[in-house]
Amino acid sequence: MSAAQSQTTLESLQCHFTWDLDRSRPKLLLLTHKMEDFSTEEGNRWLGHIYNLWGFIQYKLGLNEEANSLFQKAMEALNKLRKADEGPWLVVNYGNLAWLHHHLGDQAESQAYLSKVDALMEKYPSPSQDDLHPEICAEKAWTLMFFGEDKKLVVDYYEKAARMHPKMVDWNTSYVIWLKKVKNFSDTRLDRDLLEKMRQAKERDPENLYLAALYLEQRANKRENIRDEVCELAENVSSNCSNSGMWALLNLYIEHISVDEAVKLAEKVLKEHPDVRYLKKFVALCYRWRIIYKSSSSPEQSTMDRAIALHEELISLYPHSSLKREIDLATIYAKSHHSKVKAEQIFQKLLKNEPAEPEDKQMLYNIYANHLYFHQNDSHRSIQYHMNAAAIPEISFSRENSIRILEKTKDRGIMCREIEEFLRNLQEPRQ
Repeated sequence: MSAAQSQTTLESLQCHFTWDLDRSRPKLLLLTHKMEDFSTEEGNRWLGHIYNLWGFIQYKLGLNEEANSLFQKAMEALNKLRKADEGPWLVVNYGNLAWLHHHLGDQAESQAYLSKVDALMEKYPSPSQDDLHPEICAEKAWTLMFFGEDKKLVVDYYEKAARMHPKMVDWNTSYVIWLKKVKNFSDTRLDRDLLEKMRQAKERDPENLYLAALYLEQRANKRENIRDEVCELAENVSSNCSNSGMWALLNLYIEHISVDEAVKLAEKVLKEHPDVRYLKKFVALCYRWRIIYKSSSSPEQSTMDRAIALHEELISLYPHSSLKREIDLATIYAKSHHSKVKAEQIFQKLLKNEPAEPEDKQMLYNIYANHLYFHQNDSHRSIQYHMNAAAIPEISFSRENSIRILEKTKDRGIMCREIEEFLRNLQEPRQ
């Protein structure tokens, strides 16, 4: 096969290399944290997909040997889950390996994987002539959860996979979960059909902590009292402390029970699983919530010490997201009468070494602006940093928040001319 023919064949594959998964290096590094955490979840049923995506990320970072190792792990995990040596679940994996070996210059090995893809697709054609194979739909949906901007596309792929293969409980669960996520963004009104779909999915997938927590949240939105059921859900959480599920449960505790009880639950589960990195992150986030949003006065020193120690540990545990951890640490210091100087020192260090990503700059400027207003009583500098955040033409929560604050500040008659002119000349964000 000629090089030109090989390239055409490679480009027709359905795999991570052909799905237009584009992210900057800092964002790819952040995704490695997520893949690492997901891979440590005991019994994670998406482990094969995790290794496939993680392998592709390593390739994009220039780590080819690590990529190959993870693709091999993906193959093993998928076969183990399906209890078979080979099947259509390997089409994406073989496609990834074909592309990787092509880039490594090993065309014979690349061609061997291309032949395996052809054999699988011939042996296991898609049940629908108009759609991709359900195994490909499911993996593409799972991947686009982390790379895709279009949440409805994730729902569509999960729905197609579940419709073509209704016995795959995980696919139906993911379809319902993402249907709820899309509803949250597009329509805040309660959807009876969605609630029923969630109930049915929960019956089929009773061990899914994340689905159970989202179902309770949806019922709470309907003004049901879910307090007892939240506590009941937490009783067996130690044996089912998945990453997304545990955080969803802690959010229910914060919203419907108390942040103090959320801290106790998080500490209890961490004590039972002391080496699980993401549990340390959740405990730290609960303390941060307690200190920043739930304390009208300075928290007890023991609470501050625990929160600070956890956040300092997280900076080393999650080196690629250290900016967010350091900002959180600074905001915690700012709540203590004895540590405000340390908060300012951290902020000045971060401002001196500005982050490269526009969204990160916006976040830093926005949070520092709020710090100046609430903790330094410096309204004018606060306004300037909100302007700095808003001036970066990138859509983000931080930018929108700074714009809203500037508009409210203008309405109160503070620097109204300067703010009016600034907002009038504000550049539209990039789409």
